Amino acid sequence: SKSLDRFIPQDFSNTIWAYATAGVRHPHLLEKMANHIVESDSLHRFVSQALSNIVWAYATADINHPKLFEKVASHIVESKSLDRFKPQELSNIVWA
Repeated sequence: SKSLDRFIPQDFSNTIWAYATAGVRHPHLLEKMANHIVESDSLHRFVSQALSNIVWAYATADINHPKLFEKVASHIVESKSLDRFKPQELSNIVWA
């Protein structure tokens, strides 16, 4: 979506996290954001905390988006970057 093209990774993370933390359900918005993340080739721009917050937020909000989770997991495995994740971030990803 063109409107989401202006978002930087932290914008996605903060927005998704805020909805989940506030307990506000907006499945259409979260679906649109997840689809945008999945369709983009920019996961390399997301810091570990952003990835952790995003998958935690979807799980917390009980929004099922298997393609998002698969893309994040594949990105982490393919980049061989587990050492850049703090223990809490890894814990959140595994929990989600």
